[in-house]
Amino acid sequence: MSTSNDPLARQAALVRSLLAASAWPHPTTGLALIETHISWIVLTGEYAYKLKKPLDLGFLDFSSLDTRLECCEQEVRLNRRTAASIYLGVSAITGTLEHPRVDDPDAAAAPIEYAVRMRQFDPELTLDRALDAGLVRDNHIDALAEGVARFHGQAAKATEHSPYGQPDLVLAQALANLDVLDTRLPPAHAPMLAALRAWTLAAHERLRPAMAARHATGYVRECHGDLHLANVALIDDVPVPFDCIEFAPELRWIDVASEIAFTVMDLHDRARPDLAWRLLDHYLEHSGDHGAMPLLAFHAVYRALVRAKVAAIRASQAGTDTPEALDELASALRHVTLAERLAVPTQPRLVLTCGLSGSGKSTVAAQLLASIGAIRLRSDVERKRLFGRDPGSAAVAAPVTGGMYSNEATRHTYAHLADLARPLLEAGLPVIVDATFLQRAERDRFAELARGLDVPFHIVRCEAPPAALRARIADRLADGRDPSEADTRVLDHQLANAEALSEREWACAIVIDTDCPLPVLAERTAGIAAAWHASA
Repeated sequence: MSTSNDPLARQAALVRSLLAASAWPHPTTGLALIETHISWIVLTGEYAYKLKKPLDLGFLDFSSLDTRLECCEQEVRLNRRTAASIYLGVSAITGTLEHPRVDDPDAAAAPIEYAVRMRQFDPELTLDRALDAGLVRDNHIDALAEGVARFHGQAAKATEHSPYGQPDLVLAQALANLDVLDTRLPPAHAPMLAALRAWTLAAHERLRPAMAARHATGYVRECHGDLHLANVALIDDVPVPFDCIEFAPELRWIDVASEIAFTVMDLHDRARPDLAWRLLDHYLEHSGDHGAMPLLAFHAVYRALVRAKVAAIRASQAGTDTPEALDELASALRHVTLAERLAVPTQPRLVLTCGLSGSGKSTVAAQLLASIGAIRLRSDVERKRLFGRDPGSAAVAAPVTGGMYSNEATRHTYAHLADLARPLLEAGLPVIVDATFLQRAERDRFAELARGLDVPFHIVRCEAPPAALRARIADRLADGRDPSEADTRVLDHQLANAEALSEREWACAIVIDTDCPLPVLAERTAGIAAAWHASA
């Protein structure tokens, strides 16, 4: 086997030799090789081994064996935060280029290379491919959102003086994407890029104080950094983020809003805005980070342009008019067009659900938010958060009055919901407040908020027969996973004390009968969403 003094050629020779079963300390099946622009991945059957290419690309430096070892160790450390079942350790490769040995306990010589040792999984079960195959269900999105929220809650926070995530660096990173695209895309797209540059500058100037405040209050954390769907795998039917950024700390020490915006953007790119809004809804339920939402559009546009930049670079590297180059160029242009769409302001509106416990308000709210693209504020969740309870804690039967369900606690909860809704509406986001709203004073507070901000206001009144209400409440409490803790005693109290809608309220109310199969209910809520879209 001929070799070269070129480090990349030498490593390529090594990788070819690793396709022999004799190189491995364990049985192998179907030895195969995957190459990316910065690594080689050898598939052995039960395990996969990733070798970093000896490259120095400026934003990453794998040029020496020592730096490759360090980055392998970093990759394992960082990825074990979310994917401990996948990332097993760092393996030493000894022997020669022609006859390498991996993890040889009898090796006397120093290693010639290192690899990240991983548990191999089905590459068809990354979320991008699973979505294309129709395998992704709502519960996968919910579990991903909860897992990311939990990960963000535990991630290390940037120090006060850290430059990472500071407004100036955020702007520089955003403009750097556009600088690359200016030189890599055909001149015909220059006006589009100029408009996105102007939007980025204006949006950043408006959001600079919020970015600085979030840095100061601990929302810049050591994140994954590359959380698109291809970097999430279904392992035992659970979504597991993997392959985080280990080589560039400035790309992983980011505002958590930028992280979740990447996944949201990718779902929009794949024509699944319903899943994007569902992901956000469950992420907010578990994180409580509603302050991230006014920055969502900025970060989603940035993430779309990151993908456009990567595709444009790959297109130029693939040669002129090759099928690969044309595919990558099409991807770049698609993501630039997506960035344009994400930069268009949304129509804020304020929607209240209204109805007795068990009337289907939360089901309707979930369907509406996925259809119109809205942020949901859920009283059952926020009440628990206000009183120091985990919003995801198991439901217990609630007292009819008293404690966190006293009249004063309820007034406090609704006031808090209004305080959360205002900045979201001011940022141009539709908001759905998911609560019973059985007292006129509670509804009046939000009607006045909508009038003051001059946004459309709607009441969606959910109704079902008493027997259906009682059956749903019993099922919900038996299941124990729904945030609501209302039991039939609470329902009886509501029936005796609910205040009817006024004539003025009926003028902006929509009644929806929820005593129907879920597909029929989905059709009804879709009709409501379509009417609102038509009136926007």
